[in-house]
Amino acid sequence: MKSICLFSILMLCLISACSPKYYTPNTQNVPLLSSQGETNLTLSGNGNQVEFQGANAITDHLGIKANGGLFIPADLDNGNGGSGKFLEAGIGYFKELSPGWVFETYGIAGLGSFENHLPGSATTTLLTMGDISANIFRIGLQPNIGYKSKFFSAALSTRIANLSYNNIEGDLIFDGEDQVNYLEENKSNILIEPALTIRGGLEKLKLQLQYGYSFNASNSNFSQDKTYLTLGLNFNFN
Repeated sequence: MKSICLFSILMLCLISACSPKYYTPNTQNVPLLSSQGETNLTLSGNGNQVEFQGANAITDHLGIKANGGLFIPADLDNGNGGSGKFLEAGIGYFKELSPGWVFETYGIAGLGSFENHLPGSATTTLLTMGDISANIFRIGLQPNIGYKSKFFSAALSTRIANLSYNNIEGDLIFDGEDQVNYLEENKSNILIEPALTIRGGLEKLKLQLQYGYSFNASNSNFSQDKTYLTLGLNFNFN
């Protein structure tokens, strides 16, 4: 099946699978700001999602950022699928440690929603339609450290956040388990999500590749995707 859960703007999303998944980590916003007035913009995604990210240095050490995304993978042949959307904003501190090396840390908060439809799981006996939906809220901290030059940059980041679900609705039954009850019982999760971001290209326009991993410290067996890979274009203006 395909399932999506959003946070990232964004984002949280779900990607195609044989069983329900209620979270996929979105692309981390890693601007590597180093001076007042600098603006960083990124358009990224993969076959299941599209995301937009922006950040601006409003002083020599204070930055703001925002990102959002849509998660719209195509339905499987059996009609199973899902969709979602997410918005996130943050504010934080940045400092150039030495020429080219930058440290940042941001407080971030975001909200979104998702829906999953699995008509193949519908049963006339239990009068179910195979649907589930919920709203999502994520709040946390994201430190970044990286190196940037005119034509290349690389950064390590870690998003540490609490992910929570509310307004959970639906009637999805999977493997004999009520998935609404499952989400109610796992409605709060602590996530630790390291990521590697690499950019290369021109001074103001670079190709971006980001790989990330999501570790659920609350429930290691939670129905979620643990890895992601996105490709995008990054714009930087001083």
